[in-house]
Amino acid sequence: MSDARRRHSVMVRPTRFCNVTVFDGSGAPGFVADVEIDGDRIVTVGAATGVEADEIDGSGLALAPGFVDVHTHDDLAVMTNPDHGCKTLQGVTSVVVGNCGMSAAPVSDDPLGFSHYPRLADYLRQVEAAGPAVNVGALVGHGTVRAAVMGLKSDRVPDDREREAMVEHVAAALEDGALGMSSGLAYEPGRYAAHDELVDLAEVVAAAGGVYTTHMRDEGRDLIGSIEESIAVSEATGVALQISHLKASGRDAWGTTAAALAVIDAARQRGVDVMADQYPYTRGSTLLEQIVGAGALDGPSAFAHVQPADLLIAAAPGNPHWEGRTIEEIAADEGVGGREMADRIVEAEGRNCFVIIDSMSEDDVREVIRHPAVMTGSDGVPGGSKPHPRLHHTYPRVLGHYSRNEGLLELADAIHRMTGMCADRFGFVDRGVIRPGAFADLVLFDPGTIIDTGTYTDPTTVPEGIRGVWVNGERVVADGAVTGVRPGRVIRRPEGR
Repeated sequence: MSDARRRHSVMVRPTRFCNVTVFDGSGAPGFVADVEIDGDRIVTVGAATGVEADEIDGSGLALAPGFVDVHTHDDLAVMTNPDHGCKTLQGVTSVVVGNCGMSAAPVSDDPLGFSHYPRLADYLRQVEAAGPAVNVGALVGHGTVRAAVMGLKSDRVPDDREREAMVEHVAAALEDGALGMSSGLAYEPGRYAAHDELVDLAEVVAAAGGVYTTHMRDEGRDLIGSIEESIAVSEATGVALQISHLKASGRDAWGTTAAALAVIDAARQRGVDVMADQYPYTRGSTLLEQIVGAGALDGPSAFAHVQPADLLIAAAPGNPHWEGRTIEEIAADEGVGGREMADRIVEAEGRNCFVIIDSMSEDDVREVIRHPAVMTGSDGVPGGSKPHPRLHHTYPRVLGHYSRNEGLLELADAIHRMTGMCADRFGFVDRGVIRPGAFADLVLFDPGTIIDTGTYTDPTTVPEGIRGVWVNGERVVADGAVTGVRPGRVIRRPEGR
């Protein structure tokens, strides 16, 4: 099959899903119907029209809008691995990149070192040229913007010239179609930003109708204070606030999620537009360099207080034999202490080493997942042989484990939190819903068998129960395998949102 054929089918016959249980993405209960798609759109929902079409028997199966992953770090992966099976095989049809203050544009000395593009428009053109299987929308990262103007380690308030330059970068990205701006206030250089700096930039985002997403300054002992800081930015500017991967990290913070959610509820009641997303695991993942730099191995920090036994190496490109092992285990082999071993790994790998952190309680995860203003986002980080299983399994885990097996969410509600709620929040027009005229981004699955299969030591398995995935009307997954067709598109922020 030629590259052009892989990227876009030459001709696609209409498809009819017969006798399928439709969950339309609104949160309404499922209903049995026929659904027809033609080209990139849904044509009918209800009785079949009789038009000649390829028929798929949906008896006993569920048809949902394709899942929208609102929190990813897929910025480069959608180009280097455009089939993007880590997401499509779990039902994801659209991704939001540029999270946690880190984006591929503008060019800077950013925390991940992957910023190569002068403007967001340049990056989005490259994505279009790569032709990924998924739709891609992008945020501009505050950390990337700050580093481009002030450098990575400038622990000071920007002067007037620097402030104006940052405003211009954010405005340019919004003009290019950015969905909004993200911040990573636990990381360099975001952790050096004060309230006024964030307000200056959030005002630009609010004026354009974008969303402000934030990896807050502290997700541990000062979780409440960090939520209040984030809400203050929204109250000062009117910007829609999205709290990224809401959690209580570190044993000292366990049990605080109820109080944290109460702060969010109080803000919503007084008119603040604040929501959150969550990945359904008790372990997180981030850069080891940032954990060490924040002093997390020495005592309480923005990443809580962690031990070498709590840190599992997910990616170490220069030393792949470390992957899948804890720092404590590696240190024992080397005959050194865990703290020293962490320093050695950072020296060897720099910003290329990602770790999985055992840091949350199951009770807190369950508390957050039930909250009505919380949607699903994977926060998956591509790379290494042992990535966090959330990269491959977030959506089947919510639907199979937490919805069906644990009963924490009704199936229609769980689907809403990964489709219609997400599309509406990030301005994806005609996506995240099943109705005539909407884009044919769809996932067909068995609600009785869908489940995550990945573990922390074997994370890249294929989830069970996904029968098929369609993006813009073309089938990208069939019975647990990617088809090689790549019909994804860039999604730009609509004018006036």
